Amino acid sequence: MAAVDRIHSRAKAKPLLVTTVLSLIGYALVVGTFARIFPFPELSNETVIVLSDAIAVVNATALITILAGVRYIRRDAVRKHRTAMLTAFGLILLFLVMYLLKVGGGFEKAILVEGPVRWAYLVMLAIHILLSAISVPVVIHAVVLGLTHTPSELRDTSHARVGRIAVVAWTLSLFLGLVTYVMLNHVYMWEPRGAALVLFAAARSPLEW
Repeated sequence: MAAVDRIHSRAKAKPLLVTTVLSLIGYALVVGTFARIFPFPELSNETVIVLSDAIAVVNATALITILAGVRYIRRDAVRKHRTAMLTAFGLILLFLVMYLLKVGGGFEKAILVEGPVRWAYLVMLAIHILLSAISVPVVIHAVVLGLTHTPSELRDTSHARVGRIAVVAWTLSLFLGLVTYVMLNHVYMWEPRGAALVLFAAARSPLEW
């Protein structure tokens, strides 16, 4: 218990440092997985497809939960807001585990469509990826502040301001991710692409869940 209290006190005293460290760990896990630095069990094509669908379900649930959390805080239901946002954060961590497993042990998909639809997909995918990267530190910072401060203490922090940024980036990223998921998996055809190509060929071969 004493160790937990010390960690809590240090995180409360230096939330930006905790946010930076956790964000860098998250980025490193993603980059390391795409670069094939970390070992993963090889997955069958069927498993990759199942994971793609499961990830979409998790992200859709996270999106709904975030919107519920926003509704709760507007009604000043702080406890429900906290529960909703921590649930959404937990779902995103679950998404990260499944996504890294799918990429590291399986493959990514390239959409097979040309013309304006392809460009629309590319634009939405680019915004989705950018917002996903941006949302990492702001979401983590909001969560760290929320976990280390009481509701009354949070009024003297940047939690509300950072939280609003996190919600906008997070929800738009999730929404666009779901749209591109539907386009890729249920509207148009796709072909597999090696995960190592993602960092070098994203502009020519749009990749998604």
